[in-house]
Amino acid sequence: MSMKPTSRTSTAELKTLDDLLAVRPGDPELRAKFREQMEVEDNAYRLRELREAQAMTQTDVAEVLEVSQRRVSEIERGQCDRIKLDTLRRYVQALGGTLRVEAHVGERVFPIL
Repeated sequence: MSMKPTSRTSTAELKTLDDLLAVRPGDPELRAKFREQMEVEDNAYRLRELREAQAMTQTDVAEVLEVSQRRVSEIERGQCDRIKLDTLRRYVQALGGTLRVEAHVGERVFPIL
């Protein structure tokens, strides 16, 4: 059962996230920024899972890519602000995969790689 928030409702009395958001909606732009960062980190974590499934260490991948182990760690944590597309392509190839890049414009999809 959900409580209807009032100006006197404390956050401790609220039962659901929707109740809390009704009282304290927060900043939608900030929320969108954090959601985007979470998606980047989630996708990067999947790269780690793929690497581990191949029984490879970060050092193994770094040697194939000719980058530092630290750089592989950054990629796997989603710190890809300045990653080169070629590095990401080689990372995926080191795991036995193929990188595909698409541009989505409206309803249309354009393969890039």
